[in-house]
Amino acid sequence: MKRFKHVGFYIGLIGMAGIFLVLEHYIHWEFLWHLAAIPLDILIAVFIVERFLENRENKEKRQQLLYIKSYMFRSEMRGLFIANFAALKSPDITMSGIKNAALEELKDLRRQAEHIEYKSLDAMEPVIMEYVKAESVWHSFKERAITYNFENIFMDMIYILHFIYDVKIFKERNPHRIFIHEAVKREDLMKKVWKVLTDGIKSFLAYAVELKEKQPAIFDELMADYELSVHIRETA
Repeated sequence: MKRFKHVGFYIGLIGMAGIFLVLEHYIHWEFLWHLAAIPLDILIAVFIVERFLENRENKEKRQQLLYIKSYMFRSEMRGLFIANFAALKSPDITMSGIKNAALEELKDLRRQAEHIEYKSLDAMEPVIMEYVKAESVWHSFKERAITYNFENIFMDMIYILHFIYDVKIFKERNPHRIFIHEAVKREDLMKKVWKVLTDGIKSFLAYAVELKEKQPAIFDELMADYELSVHIRETA
């Protein structure tokens, strides 16, 4: 997007080179060839520098996002992910298993998550309600996606928020009914449920792989928190 702000500058450089080339064609001064090359060299240099700066900026933004995710995953979203993994029938993935897995084993767990099966429809309901409880988190991620210009994350957050609104409207009108029992009757709604819940599993595992590779100390802290939370829930 930044390049479009300087389009006039780029056109000016190209136009300047074109003028020198036209003059050389009519008056045959070889020196004009060298003059024409100058704005083109500048143009190439500008593109290279801008590309370098954009890559560095994106790297810094993704690093910031990595730390933001660490905070969110360890606080507001902890219950959501614990509930989601607890509801799985296959693959059999536990927080302790993730914590103790080597990097290649983590990557294999992420690949296994392409084929997910839940224990039952009823087991999915608590996970759905955890998504609703974490609504403020998705809004926060959406705002950060706008700030950092991460279009794919923004679209993911919008999809999740639309799903949450569907659930909230249903529960407001049917407070004593189970949402997943209604969703299974409608293919489009069940597709949305399945995508949101399974994408959550995949995202957590992908993030675990990223942390294990780039920030192993944060990975150890995060998974130690999750393992402790699971233990507390199981003994409560």
